[in-house]
Amino acid sequence: MTHNTPLSPRPLHYLSGGGRLRVTTTARLRSQGVSTAETNEQCRAGGPWQQLLPGVVLLHPGPPTSEERLHTVLMYAARERGTGVPAQPGGSRPHAPAYPEALITGLAALTLHGFSSTPPLPSLDTIDVLVPRLRRLRSTGCARIVRTPAMPDPEQVTGVPVAPVARALADAVAELADAGTVRRLLTEAVRGGHCDPAAVVRELNQARLLSRPHVVDAVDSLLAEGRARAEDRLYRMIREYDLPEPVWNVDLRLPGGPYLGGLDAYWPDQAVAVELDTRAPRQDDDALWSEYARKREHLERLGITVVHITPRKLRDSPEQQATVLRTALMASADREPAAYVAVLPR
Repeated sequence: MTHNTPLSPRPLHYLSGGGRLRVTTTARLRSQGVSTAETNEQCRAGGPWQQLLPGVVLLHPGPPTSEERLHTVLMYAARERGTGVPAQPGGSRPHAPAYPEALITGLAALTLHGFSSTPPLPSLDTIDVLVPRLRRLRSTGCARIVRTPAMPDPEQVTGVPVAPVARALADAVAELADAGTVRRLLTEAVRGGHCDPAAVVRELNQARLLSRPHVVDAVDSLLAEGRARAEDRLYRMIREYDLPEPVWNVDLRLPGGPYLGGLDAYWPDQAVAVELDTRAPRQDDDALWSEYARKREHLERLGITVVHITPRKLRDSPEQQATVLRTALMASADREPAAYVAVLPR
């Protein structure tokens, strides 16, 4: 057989009939009547096809586009259960996921999510792909395998299944040693509105990256900035919705007694407090929430109403949060007077 020998028209029609994606798998070619020997002949040096990764073929001789590289990596990593055949975009089962058990993650995913601080796709030597931990795959060529015990829900970006930002960020940071790059990525994730600081820290914690000094430094800066932005939103919400002015950033203490805790805002006359829930889950979330709950229960036993507000709620529904606070302040007239506490600057 020579490279001019005509092949079965079925696979060529399927792959080139108006579609822009000229990449497929050897399993799919076999199902279309192209033998392994024919595929190998087409993929020889100087031939019209290229084998980019094991079992994945590019159906033209030039360099692959960024889109083709993404699909190549996904085809290499994805397997349909029970058949061992990689899934295909636009396959015969419209409700099946295009690439089961495979998601683009890391820097490539962040670029797809619209990050400006990540390299463009053509400049990435490798593309990270997330697969279940027990999948028997190895990193090769342009595909770097990243394993996880639990696959996150995919997000579709330009027709490609992509890991959520927080997870993709953790996978990217795991491969980065430069503190400046890590800081820029984490900052853009939050400033760009891609995700909350708590979600970022949670993923970094689960990936066991918070033992790395340059990651910890970046996270500390991120959390400080996230808290400052949340405090600014709280100030604006109280003033824009004409709520009474509280005392800001105070500590409460029983006279001559123990320290009760710090609060972001407090209305002494109404015994209503606001606490911004900016937990950084570096430890178990349940333990952190228990600490919040104990503090809240202690204050409420003293007759102080504590309103917890998250940065996300301040950002997405400030009017609703203002209504909650207004209701708590108005309800104070119907409650028993609170215990006397000392209010000190924090």
